[in-house]
Amino acid sequence: MSLGTATRPVRVSSPLAQRRDTSGSVMLIGSLVWLFTVAFTVWTALELPAVADEGWRVVIGIALWLVVALAVIAGLPLLRGIRYRTEAARADAAGDLAAARAARSRATQSGWVAAGWTLPLIAVAVFAQFLAANDHAVQTTFFDVPFMLRSLQDILVGFWVNVQIAIVAEVLILVWALFVALAKLTPGVAGRPIRWIATTYIDIFRAVPSIVVIYLIGFGLPLAQIPFLSDLGPFWSAVLALTLIYGAYVAEVYRSGIEGVHWSQVAASRSLGLSYGKTMRFVVVPQAVRRVMPPLLNDFIGLQKDTALVTIIGTVEAFTQAKIYAGNYFNLSSVTVVAIIFIIITIPQTRFVDRLIERDSRAKTRS
Repeated sequence: MSLGTATRPVRVSSPLAQRRDTSGSVMLIGSLVWLFTVAFTVWTALELPAVADEGWRVVIGIALWLVVALAVIAGLPLLRGIRYRTEAARADAAGDLAAARAARSRATQSGWVAAGWTLPLIAVAVFAQFLAANDHAVQTTFFDVPFMLRSLQDILVGFWVNVQIAIVAEVLILVWALFVALAKLTPGVAGRPIRWIATTYIDIFRAVPSIVVIYLIGFGLPLAQIPFLSDLGPFWSAVLALTLIYGAYVAEVYRSGIEGVHWSQVAASRSLGLSYGKTMRFVVVPQAVRRVMPPLLNDFIGLQKDTALVTIIGTVEAFTQAKIYAGNYFNLSSVTVVAIIFIIITIPQTRFVDRLIERDSRAKTRS
């Protein structure tokens, strides 16, 4: 090749440019999902109020048209995605590959955001259609508001019994489970039989269904005519059963917390002359309890829900009251009231536990 021959410049493509552009496909998916959501919610808002009971037409209509408005608003990220796609095209034309890729990434995210925000609205519309199924039979069976209000007072009185059972059982569980956990961790050859007994108790009560334990204690103790235990009554029989059941679970939570305390803490305490018992009492257990607070609260949330199981032994609590109304009026809306009450009580506690876990995670990360 002669020196005077002109050479054509070779353009080296960047790895950024070689990446496949998926923003267009994602935007198309987001647009289709959004259009379907708007159409489905509009159809639901037009259809359901027309066939609803006269007293509920206005309320249902307002609620459903609010869902339609939210569905329309959910499409706003698509407009931003179109703008980002335009910016990506300009950047490509200018040769700015990094800016083009960043714009396409934002367009992709906008498409997914639009699709994600429409899915809950589809779920709401589907639920509304479910309530209206079979000439509103689902709504009148499970969500008859006048009937729910009629049964609310008696159910709240019964729910107070649930609360009392849960509180008393929680106090007893905290003490009993700690005793079982320490028994399972008893050191030495002399403590081996104690460890076996504690392990057997934990294995049995974690294996047997809660309702079976409640039934055996609630009906078995009175039939056996055991002094004192046969005269407990439904309330204290329920407390005893739940204490035995959850004592096994909480004992394992305690044990994991105790074993999570670094061995150097025990070694330092024993070197200072503290006995094994005082080391556990003053050094290990206080640290372990602080560490296991989130899982303890999780177990107690489960305990609150399981208080509804004591209805099988005749304890007049919320679920028992709901069953009385359901049996007398052949309508399950009273049972829905019980479910709503437990949801209202449980969800804030669950969020509180999540915050505790998050705080502990941040503390461990900093340390």
